[in-house]
Amino acid sequence: MSGRDEAVHRSLLRLHTDVDARARPLAARLGSRLQCRRGCTPCCTDGLTVFEVEAERIRRCAVELLRNGAPHPEGACAFLDFDGACRIYEHRPYVCRTQGLPLRWLEEDEDTGEIRDRRDICPLNAEGPPLELLSESDCWTIGPSEERLAALQHDLGPSGARVALRSLFRRDGSAE
Repeated sequence: MSGRDEAVHRSLLRLHTDVDARARPLAARLGSRLQCRRGCTPCCTDGLTVFEVEAERIRRCAVELLRNGAPHPEGACAFLDFDGACRIYEHRPYVCRTQGLPLRWLEEDEDTGEIRDRRDICPLNAEGPPLELLSESDCWTIGPSEERLAALQHDLGPSGARVALRSLFRRDGSAE
């Protein structure tokens, strides 16, 4: 692996660490509203894709699983075990690190040009104060972390191609 690729990998680890550090207190503040637990898998859907930079991290960190393991049956994320636990939890991609949190993003209205605050949350976590009443600090704001991730992907290679998590397992059970 080249020095540049190694630097990108270290930067991705820092990004994941930063995301976890920001998500942890947010999840703690939201307390019992979040129903996300080991075995809660509705967001662990089949067909999830990640940038190549995150796929490479999984390849590096889950060598044994990719070589000798098999993907979860189709219909759920390939990395779930049969009890609904993530087999790559420590190395999971960015999208999985923020699942379940109230999400917030800014969107421009095409007709008026007005910037609107949009919000969403997993239906299992919907019970509680309406999302519109949550402070900005009680929502995960989409944008800054995704921009960092996209920049890392560009540093690795400008293609920006997405990789299906399931494709990291080869049909014969060996790593891609």
